Amino acid sequence: MRDTLQLGLPGFDPPTPTDRLMFLLYPDRPTAERIAQEAARQKAAFGLSGAPLQTDRFHITLHHLGDYVGVPNDIVGKGGLAGDAVTAAPFEVVFDRAVSFANRSGNNPFTLQGGEGLSALIAFQKTLGEKMAGAALRPDRSFTPHITLLYDGRIVPEQAIAPIAWTVDRFALVQSKLGQTQHVILREWALR
Repeated sequence: MRDTLQLGLPGFDPPTPTDRLMFLLYPDRPTAERIAQEAARQKAAFGLSGAPLQTDRFHITLHHLGDYVGVPNDIVGKGGLAGDAVTAAPFEVVFDRAVSFANRSGNNPFTLQGGEGLSALIAFQKTLGEKMAGAALRPDRSFTPHITLLYDGRIVPEQAIAPIAWTVDRFALVQSKLGQTQHVILREWALR
């Protein structure tokens, strides 16, 4: 039997994940519309061919909780405990540049990023990570705050943009249905 498993014969491959769990921040609707306008402007300016994300899908990923076949209730429960443990006041974020991340697949994320205007966001991500660890979840240790605008084969160097800012007043535990461009908010918490 061991030889059969090592050969990777059909029936012994791990199932393909269908769902991703993440903690996300979403911009408010007017800000999401400004982000969509900036995505269209940048796409035209650089002749990018990738389609911008849907306006309601613009987000900041705080922590990735894993990819699964279905939604594991135990992980959702632990995520709920971590979210419940967070106490934080609303804070402002400011994105003032656009730049591509290069990746091996050639499907490069073109993103909004920022500088000092993201210090409160970085602190919040760290606080949430501590609460995740307390709930027996593994937080992301590295964090580059960004909002993906689109994916493209070209790599665009960093460009200054007119700042896009909003006050973050909530965060969410989200199920992303892989390959379906669909987010389902499982839990949401207000910041006070």
